[in-house]
Amino acid sequence: MDTRVHAIDDSAVHLVVGVTSHRDLVAQDVPALREQVRETLSSLRATFPDLALTIVSPLAEGGDQLVAEVGLELGAHLIVPLPLPVELYRDDFSSEESLGRFERLMAQAQVVRLPWPDGGLEVAGPARDRQYLMAGLYVANHCHVLCALWDGSDEGGLGGTAHIVRYYLGGPLPGARRAGDNLRQMLSGDDDSLVRHFPVRRNSGNGATPGEPRWLTSSGRVCVSGEIPADYLRLFVRMQTFERDRQRYVARTQREWAGEAVERGLQEADAMAVHYQRVMILALRAIHVVAVLMGITFLLYSDLGAPDWMLWMFLLFFVFGLIIAASARQHDWHRKYIDYRALAEGLRVQSFWRRAGLSMTGEAEFAHDNFMQKQDVELGWIRNVMREVGLIPLPVSPDRAKAVDDVIEDWVGLPGQSGQLGYYQRKSMLCERHHMRTRTLGQACLWAGIGISLFLAAFHSGLDVGTRNVLVTLMGTLSLIAAVRDAYAYRKADKELVKQYRFMRRIYRNARTALDAAGSVREKCEILRALGEAALAEHAEWALMHRDRPIEHGRP
Repeated sequence: MDTRVHAIDDSAVHLVVGVTSHRDLVAQDVPALREQVRETLSSLRATFPDLALTIVSPLAEGGDQLVAEVGLELGAHLIVPLPLPVELYRDDFSSEESLGRFERLMAQAQVVRLPWPDGGLEVAGPARDRQYLMAGLYVANHCHVLCALWDGSDEGGLGGTAHIVRYYLGGPLPGARRAGDNLRQMLSGDDDSLVRHFPVRRNSGNGATPGEPRWLTSSGRVCVSGEIPADYLRLFVRMQTFERDRQRYVARTQREWAGEAVERGLQEADAMAVHYQRVMILALRAIHVVAVLMGITFLLYSDLGAPDWMLWMFLLFFVFGLIIAASARQHDWHRKYIDYRALAEGLRVQSFWRRAGLSMTGEAEFAHDNFMQKQDVELGWIRNVMREVGLIPLPVSPDRAKAVDDVIEDWVGLPGQSGQLGYYQRKSMLCERHHMRTRTLGQACLWAGIGISLFLAAFHSGLDVGTRNVLVTLMGTLSLIAAVRDAYAYRKADKELVKQYRFMRRIYRNARTALDAAGSVREKCEILRALGEAALAEHAEWALMHRDRPIEHGRP
């Protein structure tokens, strides 16, 4: 796969609109259809101004060219997955006008040449149909919104518009290379697949009178109104929020990231996740410290007869905690930390897969296929950003074996030295020590409280009221500190993190052992693929676990 001009070379988030269409549209319907397409694309640009609009179209005559033209007029970027060599593809245009339009559009596009079978292509036949199927799959697997200029009929040839729409919405696709291609679509039930259906008529006589465009979703709902369904609107809003945060973060830090666009995107997402993690932990600590102070002021007032202003201090601490919690909710610190961390880890796998040549193996197979499939639609924005990465051409390495070995060293690394193996080894040790301190503090407070209780029971009659109240207050304070510290560890999921880091260290260690024993580049690539899938699954579980433990005041 390679590119020509206008390649995407930045890490900005794009809103990718794919196109599937019939070729033989009724000519007199085209002007109205063009206006409908323009209205849809203009609405997307106006609703999500921070997302760069990108059109993915094979530029076949008919609707493919129509949507591409409208998109370019609106300032969109154009990507063309080319199913055939240009000299063969030209033969499939029925008129000089459509061929000339194809040439003009190609001059303004980034071209992705899909893999061609060895031995050339027949002028007609299954091999040629297979290439058009691959182009349709490429569009469906990379777009966030699929514009379907479709007569509504379920009949059609291999890789036709009806098949691509059905595949995109989670249905089976006749002619897929493996059963898994169908099953993955059917069973995952992607909730981030959204179709803009433009009813059309065809010269063959199929299709009803064109009507208003409608939205089709993977859940089978049909939304006749012009508004994007609410769940999907939130998905694109999440993408736009991330892009705005990314722009602000880059402008504030003035950092220049090295590497290709995918690696820069990974570095930016990782840095943003670290930033929001620090903010979130600071807020979490503040809330739990406030909880301890509230408890102490209450104990001082109730047991030691502190002055009445201590009640005002109690209320002041409570209000301070409310302000922190409200700020956390308003700015979405917790969600952004979880989501951006999940995105960074997903991009990490995708980046190393790309460097090893694993992003695409003749068909569209990407890290997003295995990531966040069990989560709600709001997490689908992460899959969308990862899906977009697949549009960036693979780096071409003259020495595949060396490229794979470099990926092994940079990604897996060595125990205690480098890569994710060294990282998880260090993190597991740090988390274990931190968890041990929490347990030690809890046990110390528990035994100190028991000791005070025994002392009070044994010498209660010999102690004056003031001393007894001080000891009771101290016992309550120790219990409060232990409880709040335990709640803080629960919110941070310290115990679960220890298990996760141990698991990740183990899979990277096992992967390193297997990679060192592998005898071929192909075997190493298969191990790297399995490693990436295991890492993606674990990060998805991590995101689910942490999303259930947001920052809340009054429930430490």
